[in-house]
Amino acid sequence: MQNVKRFLATSFGSAVAGGLVVLICGLVLIQAGVVKSSDDSSSSGVIAPAALAKPASSSSGKGLTVHDIYQRDAQGVAFISSQIVQNTPSVFGLPQQQQSTATGSGFLVDNDGHILTNAHVVAGAKRVDVRLGDGASQQAQIVGTDPSTDIALLKVDDTDGAHPLALGDSSKVQVGDPVVAIGNPFGLDRTVTTGIVSALQRQIQAPNGFSISDVIQTDAAINPGNSGGPLIDGAGEVVGINSQIESQSGGNEGVGFAVPIKTAADVVSQLENGGEVQRAYLGLTGGDITPDIAQALNLPVQQGVLIEQVLNGGPADDAGIKGATGQATIGGQTVPIGGDIITKVAGKQITGMDDVISAVNEHKPDDELTLTVWRNGQQRDVTVKLGDRPAHVQDSNSSTQP
Repeated sequence: MQNVKRFLATSFGSAVAGGLVVLICGLVLIQAGVVKSSDDSSSSGVIAPAALAKPASSSSGKGLTVHDIYQRDAQGVAFISSQIVQNTPSVFGLPQQQQSTATGSGFLVDNDGHILTNAHVVAGAKRVDVRLGDGASQQAQIVGTDPSTDIALLKVDDTDGAHPLALGDSSKVQVGDPVVAIGNPFGLDRTVTTGIVSALQRQIQAPNGFSISDVIQTDAAINPGNSGGPLIDGAGEVVGINSQIESQSGGNEGVGFAVPIKTAADVVSQLENGGEVQRAYLGLTGGDITPDIAQALNLPVQQGVLIEQVLNGGPADDAGIKGATGQATIGGQTVPIGGDIITKVAGKQITGMDDVISAVNEHKPDDELTLTVWRNGQQRDVTVKLGDRPAHVQDSNSSTQP
């Protein structure tokens, strides 16, 4: 016994005794079922992929993983190939035709074969071919296009093996929400990238030169060929149509733009019924009022729009809205002076031209819209009957008109 005590008193003996205590406790816990042994069939060394954080607006449970979304939706993402024929002058001045192929993306939205994509993907196309999932390429019908929102609706006959993508509510998207983009960048079919919603309520230029409002900005990698593909939230629902990138190099630099699915839904019903979309038109241009401009010009308001130009014969002109009579340079910026100042639209305070454009985009031709303006030191309400938007900006003599 004395020998045992002397052994345990040594450092080596203490270590052995401690190890025996740990071993005995571990065996007891395993026997009690508190700890599972390494050969337990229910235990695994494989770490499950983490789910995307669910959207802030979602009331559902856990978010889906990127793999979950890809497995469910990739077959419904279309590879679109457009055959485009352009007339160009030859060296002898005679017209000649040049044929090219443009590729892009799209996605199935119903079981009838309707596919959403961008209008610029099929612009000028003599023939459009679509491949869904692992199916064969087939010719698609262009049901209609809306260059003002860069949206096109196609239709194919065969959708075997592909399922329509679920559409979400883009009005509930919040900055920071996780998103997934699926498309065909550089012709690499069914490529998935991930990111977040990095900003909201952006404006981009449509193919016909007008502005598209309420656009979603994302840092998910979007490159040439992604155009027309879906931007999907963490709940697996489409919230936007990937349309443009902001880039100095021509490739992805972390700033992409998607047209909200709510905008697309409003357009699709009109395209299905007649192939054309009616757009309201105000017929003026203007610039935002900043605190520096307000102070320099001694304006009666701190925010709003300085009207620059009113199109002759347009709705704003018919209502008596006055454009600028001159210009001033403030902080190196040229601003219009002498015209009306818009402070409210439909009774709501505005901060700048983006608010005017958004308000007009929410209306239809022949709707009446009330503008609150300052003129000669007095505030007044002017009711404008909105007109039909021209097909192209050059038809309206302006690049910034709502």
